Amino acid sequence: MRTVLLLRHAKSSWKHPDLSDHDRPLNKRGKRDAPRMGRLLKKENLVPDIIISSTAMRARATAEAVAKASDYKGDITFNRSLYASGPQAYIDSMHDLSDDYVRVLIIGHNPGLEELVEMLTGEIHLMPTCSLAHVDKWSDIDYKIKGQLAEIWRPRDLF
Repeated sequence: MRTVLLLRHAKSSWKHPDLSDHDRPLNKRGKRDAPRMGRLLKKENLVPDIIISSTAMRARATAEAVAKASDYKGDITFNRSLYASGPQAYIDSMHDLSDDYVRVLIIGHNPGLEELVEMLTGEIHLMPTCSLAHVDKWSDIDYKIKGQLAEIWRPRDLF
């Protein structure tokens, strides 16, 4: 059985209106919250076997901060198709993963992540920036998968 962890990127900055949406960096709150989620993964024994992230600057920075704070030792795979996409792109990114990857962390964007949580679990959950959903008990990505929501964490809950 596999576990998928779905993390919405941390809060981004709007200070530079000349930057494209893809190139927006994290703001102060985002730089604080991303390592919190990494420490949470470590504390909950949920450090992933692989991290797949959107290529957007805010998602990349989130991925790097989470990886460092969780003591993740692997590579981070950056996937352009996860930027501004629906749930199918996330499923596609997991489809051909080796069975060696039991715990997968995917970092991306709304509304795609909220839609994916609903698709996988049948439950509707709001995922503000840097929210982490832990979906357990799915065994194969066959485009009709169902999992079970084990937990959802939001930064405001981690004080």
